[in-house]
Amino acid sequence: MKGIAVLTSGGDAPGMNACIRSVTRSALAADLPVYGVLHGFEGLIDGCFTRLARSDVSNILQRGGTIIHAARSERFLQPSGRAAAAASLESAGIDGLVVIGGEGSFHGADLLAKEHGVKVAGVPGTIDNDVWGTDRTIGFDTAVNTALSAIDRIRDTAAAHERLFVIEVMGRTAGFIALEAGIGGGAESILLPEIPTDLGRLVSLLERRRSEGRLSSIVVVAEGDDAGNAVQIAEKLQEMAGLTCHATVLGHVQRGGSPTSLDRVLATKLGWAAVQALLDGAAPCMVGEVAGSLLRNPLSSSWLGRKPLDPVLVHLSSLLV
Repeated sequence: MKGIAVLTSGGDAPGMNACIRSVTRSALAADLPVYGVLHGFEGLIDGCFTRLARSDVSNILQRGGTIIHAARSERFLQPSGRAAAAASLESAGIDGLVVIGGEGSFHGADLLAKEHGVKVAGVPGTIDNDVWGTDRTIGFDTAVNTALSAIDRIRDTAAAHERLFVIEVMGRTAGFIALEAGIGGGAESILLPEIPTDLGRLVSLLERRRSEGRLSSIVVVAEGDDAGNAVQIAEKLQEMAGLTCHATVLGHVQRGGSPTSLDRVLATKLGWAAVQALLDGAAPCMVGEVAGSLLRNPLSSSWLGRKPLDPVLVHLSSLLV
C-alpha cells in the first residue's frame, strides 16, 4: 500500500476527530503517508488533500465536529464525479481510503470501490446509530447524553409548573436516541419511527397520570415519528384532550460538543481497525464492534441489514410509566 486518505462525510458526529487521530497515527505506525480529505467527497473530487503528521492530530481527541470538515456532494452522485475522485486519489499516490460516516456515505464509497477498484474501509460515524454491523456508531453515546441533559433540565421546569412537555430528538428513520434518552430521562412516553403511534392511548395515559395527582409529564419523540414532530404532536394533544403542551426541539445541539469517553474509545478502536483492514487486503468493507469484538462486513450490509431497537428497552419504555 502506497498511502491512505481519510474523509468524513454526512452529518458530523462527536468522536470523528478521535477517529481521524487514530487513522493517522495507525497509518504512520505502519510507515504509510496519510492524508486528510477536506470537505468530504466534494474535496475528494477536487483533490483537496492535506498531508497529516502526528502533530496535526494532537489535541483533537476531545473536540466535537471534524477538523477536515464534511460536505454534501451532488457531483459525487454522478459516475463522472466518482471517476474524478478516483483519478484524484491515483494522482496523489493514494490507494487506501477510510470513510467515516453513515450508510449514505457508504453507498458512495461502495460505488467508488466497485467502479474504480478503490480500496475503501468504512467507519460508522453517525449520531443516529442506524448502521447495521455495529452495536454503536461513533457519536451516538454523546448525542444521547446531550439529549438526556436537556431532558433533565426540562423536567425540573415541568415539575415546577405541573406541565406537559413534548421533547423532540433527532432520528428521522431510527428511534435509538429517543429510546435511550427517554429511558434514561424517565420519560412517561417515548414515540419511535419503528412503532406506530397511538395518540389516543397516549392521551389516556396522560389523563390517568393526572387523575393520580402526577401533574407533570415528559414525552420524548423522534423527529421521524409517524404522528409528526414535537410541535405537531403538542397541537394534537391540545386538540384531543385540552392538555396544555409545550414543545421543545433539541435539534443540532445533539451533534456538537466534546465526545464522551465511550465515543472517544470506540472511535480510536474503529480507526485502527479500518487501517488494519486496508493493510490486510480486506477492503472494501465496514468495520464495527459487536459484543466487544471488532468485525468486518461488506459496505452494503450497512444499509441492507435492518438494525433493530433493543427489545428490552422497548418493553421497559411502556412498563415503567
